[in-house]
Amino acid sequence: MKLEMKDTPGQLVSVLGPISKCGGNIIAVIHQRDPESESDTLDVQIVLDLPAGRLPALIGQIKALGVDILRIGEERLLHKRSLIMIGHIMHTDISDTVDQIDRTGFAEVSELSLMMPAINERSSARITIKTANRIDMESAVSILREVAGRKELLVVEPLEEWT
Repeated sequence: MKLEMKDTPGQLVSVLGPISKCGGNIIAVIHQRDPESESDTLDVQIVLDLPAGRLPALIGQIKALGVDILRIGEERLLHKRSLIMIGHIMHTDISDTVDQIDRTGFAEVSELSLMMPAINERSSARITIKTANRIDMESAVSILREVAGRKELLVVEPLEEWT
C-alpha cells in the first residue's frame, strides 16, 4: 500500500501498529524524506502480507489515524529488468538516481546492490526496475540512461531477458 502521512516524528510508527494488530507481516517499508522539501506530508510504501479478510479492518484503523491511503493492491509491477551501472555512483548521489525513477509513478527501483572497491575508485551497482508494462519499462530505462549520461555513469543492459 502507498500512504500519505504527516511528516512528523512518530507518524510512521503509529501506522505500523495497526498492521501488526491485524496480523500483518511487514515485508518492506520504503520512504525517502527530502530534507529540502517544504511539504508537510510524506509518501510511504509498505509491502505487507495480510491474512485474508483483514484488509477492511486495517484500512479503517489507518484512516482513523488521519493517514491517506493512496493505493492498495496486489503486486502491480509485473515487468522486471536488471542493469549494471559503473562509475562514481556514490559520489554522484545514488539516492537521486533512484528517485528519478521512483518519482515517475509508473516505475520503481526494487533492488539495488552496490560494490565499492575503494573510496576513490569506480563502483558498480546492479539496479532492478519494476514496471506495470513494457512501454513504462522502456521509459524508465530511458530515464536511467539519461541520468547516467549526465552523471558520467556507464549503463550495461540487459542482464537477463526481462519479463
